[in-house]
Amino acid sequence: MIEDYLTSTAGFIAVGNRHGTDASTVRARADTDVQAMLDARQAALDERAAALDYGYAFEQHHCYSRFFVNYCLNKTRAKMHDDSAALRQEQLALDREWRTLRAQQYAEHLAQRRAQEAASWPQRKAQERRNQARYQAKQADHRHKLEQARLRSARSAQQVARYDAKQQAVKRRQAARSVQPSGLDAQHNAQLEILFATDGPLARKLAGYRPRAAQLAMARAVAATIDTGAHSDSTLLVEAGTGTGKTFAYLIPAILWGGKVIISTGTKHLQDQLFARDIPMVREALAAPVSVAMLKGRANYICHHYLQRAVSSGRLPSPQDMAQLRDIIRFAKITQSGDKAELASVPEEAPVWGLVTSTRENCLGQECSHYKECFVMRARREAQQADMVVVNHHLFFADIMLRDSGAAELLPSANTVIFDEAHQLPATATLFFGDAISTSQFLELARDITAEGLQSARDAADWVDLGAMLGQAARDVRLAFETQNAKFPLAQLAPDHPLFEALADLMAQLATLMVTLAAQAERAEPLLACLRRTRELHDALEYFQTTAPAQTDQVCWIEVFSHSVQLHITPLSIAAIFEKQRADTPRAWIFTSATLSVKGDFKHYAAQMGLDAERSMSLPSPFDYAQQALLYVPQRVPPPAAPDFIDALWEAVLPVLEAAGGRAFVLCTTLRAVNQIAQRLRAVSHTRTWNFPLLVQGEASRGELLERFQHAGNAILVGSQSFWEGVDVRGAALSLVIIDKLPFAPPDDPVLAARLALLEKQGLSPFVDYQLPQAVIALKQGAGRLIRAETDRGVLMICDSRLIDKPYGRRIWQSLPAFKRTRDLSEVQAFFDEAKQV
Repeated sequence: MIEDYLTSTAGFIAVGNRHGTDASTVRARADTDVQAMLDARQAALDERAAALDYGYAFEQHHCYSRFFVNYCLNKTRAKMHDDSAALRQEQLALDREWRTLRAQQYAEHLAQRRAQEAASWPQRKAQERRNQARYQAKQADHRHKLEQARLRSARSAQQVARYDAKQQAVKRRQAARSVQPSGLDAQHNAQLEILFATDGPLARKLAGYRPRAAQLAMARAVAATIDTGAHSDSTLLVEAGTGTGKTFAYLIPAILWGGKVIISTGTKHLQDQLFARDIPMVREALAAPVSVAMLKGRANYICHHYLQRAVSSGRLPSPQDMAQLRDIIRFAKITQSGDKAELASVPEEAPVWGLVTSTRENCLGQECSHYKECFVMRARREAQQADMVVVNHHLFFADIMLRDSGAAELLPSANTVIFDEAHQLPATATLFFGDAISTSQFLELARDITAEGLQSARDAADWVDLGAMLGQAARDVRLAFETQNAKFPLAQLAPDHPLFEALADLMAQLATLMVTLAAQAERAEPLLACLRRTRELHDALEYFQTTAPAQTDQVCWIEVFSHSVQLHITPLSIAAIFEKQRADTPRAWIFTSATLSVKGDFKHYAAQMGLDAERSMSLPSPFDYAQQALLYVPQRVPPPAAPDFIDALWEAVLPVLEAAGGRAFVLCTTLRAVNQIAQRLRAVSHTRTWNFPLLVQGEASRGELLERFQHAGNAILVGSQSFWEGVDVRGAALSLVIIDKLPFAPPDDPVLAARLALLEKQGLSPFVDYQLPQAVIALKQGAGRLIRAETDRGVLMICDSRLIDKPYGRRIWQSLPAFKRTRDLSEVQAFFDEAKQV
């Protein structure tokens, strides 16, 4: 700008020269103007610098202000943290005071109980003296009977053979006798004779069918019970030996005249077999237009809600679980039933199923967003509409418990109820009519609270911390015990046992959770469900510790596992409970199994279930056990209580296994015996170069072990209770069943001990009236694994000398099928040699 001005000034000077103006005057004026312009520019620069200095000062002041604010905030946060820590310490002090108060209450309660026990001590002592006298009298009677048994055992082999032949003839006459039970309609009887005839519908449908007198007799009895049940409560107990054809014997009358029918089985395997094979076959043979549905427990069906939650979390323990979850996702999109048994690629025992299925406790019910497409509800609707519903015992009694609590029943109101494998009912009913709490339930609750809290109310509480504290309290209950795999009654624990403090802490955590969940439950239905579960578990724990121990008709006991603890409340008798449940509506009740009686006597089973033993029938197997099988009790094997029993048993078993060429089940009464025998078999396999595949329970699933056993053809399978029943291996692959000892229940079982004590108070014999019948029924189940078809041959080896030496042994072997009996090893070897030549 100045340069421009100078240029213009030079022009002014030139102009001034032309007009005669003095050049110096013009230059002076120009200099004055330039200086004025410079002064103005300097003033502008000074003004701008002043503005910059002000802005810098303002910025610096602003920074100091922010620093002061942050300082104040940090001081406030520190003060709040200190206050929170103080409150937490106060809460912990209150919790300790509460636990101390509860411990004092427990101590007072136990002192009161001990005072009551001390007051009743003279009466108990007198009762013990009376029991001792009664026991001594029974011992004398037993010695007398033992002497008589020894005299009878000295009879000649011809007398024994004649007796066996006579008994066999009596059983065959009973089976062949044509009986028309009272109440059976004549027209129905005529229809049954046509259906089961040699040229009847069944014969035309089934290849190799042949009439069986016992099967027809059972069908008549079932039909008569159904006819009577139409207007009054009617019950039938049927023991049908292996090969009788009891499934068709009850299916045909049920389909024709049973109305609405429920068939309950002992296992899901038999449930699937009935639904997929037996019922369709009979329905087609009869051309009967009946609808059939199968209903399982909710843990067998995929839950859309929990499947979606598992997918959203994306946290699974292993890559295998992730792969299985992807299979389940694809399966859920195409399946109609949602039954996990239909997905073969994911084993039913896979842990991932627990993440994608629901339980009664955590199901959201009608509040669930997937309620309309729920697989469980779909199965229930089909069951309500079907003429025949196939369930299992666990689901049946779960339905009873729901009805008893006022909830909607799962199963339709039926005219006829049939229990197959009914020998399992007492144990199953005891499980459902009692209560059990597991530490696993608290761990699952902690997991669900954490997941649902973070999803629905993340800002409301520290859900991770709450879930972790509940989980740790549940684990502390397990840490209260140093042992594992043990059972003992609650009354056996000392008042200062660590369990009680751990339970008090667990209840305190539940109380804290209830307060937090109650404040947030309205925000989401899953949180409300968690609140409901928390309250139920809290009430159950309180009942277990306070009210339940005072009840005389039940026992409180504890079961300790490797990673969990279960608290049980078990009724000593289910007879009255089950009888009450059956009294609501007139219907027909049929109980059938291959093992319900002891030597034809149903009193023990009927007493357990609260049934009338008069309407019962025992149908023998059509198999010729005297020709097809051999019962072998080895000599020189001491009683099971002897220290050298396992060594002697091994010496007796080894030559029989060699003679049979493997092809054997070794059924043990304890897992310890399984491990001992498996270890010795592994050792001898190397020394004797055996080529018999060895399969041991626990090394694979039950189904896989059975499949490998049948495929091998000469394998040896060692197992315990899982293989005593529900196993059907036909043909030469199974030719030897070895039972280590008579299956008496362990006397240290808390429920058994309480039931035996109750029988003593009632003046009954615990052994004769309970332990012996239970052992007979269990032994009949194990022995029933041997002969499964008319062409089967084999040896049943029972390595328990009490079967021969004890007075009750005769009652046991007489309850078994009419085996040919021997104690001679050479006869066993000759039996197998003869079988190889056939």
